[in-house]
Amino acid sequence: MKRTFSGSSLLSLTCMVGSLYALPVLSAPTVYIPLGSGNGVVAVDAATDTVTEHFTGVKNPHGLVATPDGEYLLAGSIAEDKVKTAAGEDQNSELYLVHPAHGHVMQTVPVSGWSHHQAITPDGRYVLSTHPTRNHVSVVDVQSGAQVKLIETDNGPYFVLVSSDGSKAYVSNSGAGNVQEIETETWQVIRSFDAGSSPEHMVLSGDESELYVNNARKGALSIIPLADPEQRKEVAISDSLHGLDISDDGRHLFISSTTAGKLVVFTPATGQKTEVPLAPKPYHLNTVKGAGKVYVSSRSDPTIWVIDQQSFEVTNRFSLPAGEGHQMAVVR
Repeated sequence: MKRTFSGSSLLSLTCMVGSLYALPVLSAPTVYIPLGSGNGVVAVDAATDTVTEHFTGVKNPHGLVATPDGEYLLAGSIAEDKVKTAAGEDQNSELYLVHPAHGHVMQTVPVSGWSHHQAITPDGRYVLSTHPTRNHVSVVDVQSGAQVKLIETDNGPYFVLVSSDGSKAYVSNSGAGNVQEIETETWQVIRSFDAGSSPEHMVLSGDESELYVNNARKGALSIIPLADPEQRKEVAISDSLHGLDISDDGRHLFISSTTAGKLVVFTPATGQKTEVPLAPKPYHLNTVKGAGKVYVSSRSDPTIWVIDQQSFEVTNRFSLPAGEGHQMAVVR
């Protein structure tokens, strides 16, 4: 059953949960994983690498974010449905609002075109979703449950992330070979810079002075100084790159190579590369901040590998109920 929520009730819940941040953190992070073709989302206890909850009713989720307090999950879908609009017919997907404590989908928000990846502002107010076939990024207000902005982008918006202070968002355009910077106060694109061929997944450096971007089909990593993007450098990594994230201490980058069947750990300060064999087809990955782990999914199996962030060793492997793991959300 779908339920709606009011902005005031969500705001009060957010404030109430936010007040608990003054207390010591006693539990391990929870990792939420969208199951793609498995049509659901699971919660995983990062201390034990155990699936603790399974939320159904989410159609083919790919992107996933969580509000900072962990109160809500917002999952984007790559499944489209034909709908009638004032201008005629359109293909829409839905953004699913899941309340983990209640265990079900509370609301859906229609967005134009299928949704790929997502980001959320640090205050938990806005969710940004990329729509590669429409060349725009949608902005949904979590408090009102409504889409408030469509930001036109260059060709093939793929991945989006938001700076830690919430003032800027970055979107990689895989078809255009660039990254566009968005000012979140106005939701306007304020600059665009070269990011190499087929830029896809991205992550900021620990001090946010550099942007790391996978040039997926070229098998290279772009290192882009944000103060002077023209000084971009490329580092050859491996074939068919996909997932990308950074270690808790900011020293190492974890990059999956799907066809080569390995995780590559790249250390920018030294240029060192360490390869960790993973098969079959390592795919999406997220560092689990606060647990010292990296979770890596498989493109072809419902499985997650657990990698130690410092030793780079595979310490565990666990199964998902169905489908394949995509963009994960970590709640501490």
